[in-house]
Amino acid sequence: MINSILRAQNLSKKVPSTEGQLTILDDVCLELQQGDSLAIIGRSGSGKSTLLGLLAGLDLPSSGEVILANHHLNTLDEDQRAAVRAQHVGFVFQAFLLLDSLNALENVMLPLELAGHANPQQRATELLIRVGLEQRLRHPVNLLSGGEQQRVALARAFATQPDVLFADEPTGNLDSQTGASISDLLFEMNKELGTTLVLVTHDEKLANRCQQHLRLEGGRQVEQLCN
Repeated sequence: MINSILRAQNLSKKVPSTEGQLTILDDVCLELQQGDSLAIIGRSGSGKSTLLGLLAGLDLPSSGEVILANHHLNTLDEDQRAAVRAQHVGFVFQAFLLLDSLNALENVMLPLELAGHANPQQRATELLIRVGLEQRLRHPVNLLSGGEQQRVALARAFATQPDVLFADEPTGNLDSQTGASISDLLFEMNKELGTTLVLVTHDEKLANRCQQHLRLEGGRQVEQLCN
């Protein structure tokens, strides 16, 4: 469809190995509209994170194409793909990937400053309050709990109001209770901002909160369902 925010067509990824070409992904197709949510599910080694990386333009496919916010990623060089991500994409990872040299507020301000936001401190403060960290604004992130660090990561991911949020096992490093609260926050903010969510998870309960499923087995797409 013309107004899709993210589309993958016949997406495959092969890498060289000692036994020849190893197929990581084989002929994956998907299409998402603004505000959709998709869970990419499957066992370890099924190609979930590889697919996410291709959809976000972090890597290029061996064949097929990805169209993100009307940008044909295959036709862009690395710098151009980075510019597309800066404008349209947010990320949340299992490992948080915060900058330990910065406090919580500075971590959230950073993408805003890079994007030339008029008032990055105000926007970052508002987001940290939204995720329940109004008492932690100036705390070094390495002194925060795992759940607090992931809240900072969520605030940072939503800071530039991305069209698409890619979340790779966002609760994987958290205990079940903390993970549940982070999941609630993720879906609440996603709904509030109308972001398209692409979620990689092995957690079926978390996946079931998404509108659509894409299941991978051995790099092949075996189902794509709407709940």
